[in-house]
Amino acid sequence: MLARALVVLLLVLNIGVAAWWMLRAPPAATPDFVPPADVARLQLVGETQPTPNAAAPRMAAPATSSTPAAATPAPPTPANVAAPDSATANARCYSVGPFADSAAASNARDVLMAVATRVVPREQRTGSSARGWRVILPAAASPEEATATAQRIAAAGFDDYFIVRQGAEANSIALGRYRSEEGARRRADTLIAAGFPARAEPLGDGRTNVWLDLVAKPEFDPARAEAAVLVPARELDCARVR
Repeated sequence: MLARALVVLLLVLNIGVAAWWMLRAPPAATPDFVPPADVARLQLVGETQPTPNAAAPRMAAPATSSTPAAATPAPPTPANVAAPDSATANARCYSVGPFADSAAASNARDVLMAVATRVVPREQRTGSSARGWRVILPAAASPEEATATAQRIAAAGFDDYFIVRQGAEANSIALGRYRSEEGARRRADTLIAAGFPARAEPLGDGRTNVWLDLVAKPEFDPARAEAAVLVPARELDCARVR
């Protein structure tokens, strides 16, 4: 009996819900949204772009064979590409000398500085009774600096070097002895090209002369320089001016 009563109750409830759904009043229509007058209306992308037929300009007629084609523009030069340094490429260097002593070289240096951007003194020993030649690197400021320089020489691929530890030439680096001046100068030039200020000197009796190596200004005239300092001026590889 209880089960039959529950079935009857559910049937009555379903009939009541169906009757309410059929007899209910229709929902009121939602009024259209009207934006405030001071607010711009949103537009879709399609509303702002003109149609292809209306906005696109008419295509120009293709150029005939009699019309010259437009030249293709050259690609722009990158701003970060540096132009060649014309001043360095056109530099002229000279070696002026020899001077008998440092005083004469100092006086000449004052004269040459007016027509040179850089003047570097260079000492060279000469002598007719030389018993061979040697290549040497000037003394460093300390033993540690001399050792570091020797390590750089070895790393550059040079052998036959010796650090002078005592005496008047302490902390200098001997780079070999040679029977001829040609061999010594060839060795010195190779070291100079590698960045080491080596110099070739005769062994035995001789004297020390001073040269002035300079980087010339555009107005430098070798003939006038020789007349001013009373010694010859010879062209020099700028890589040797240190």
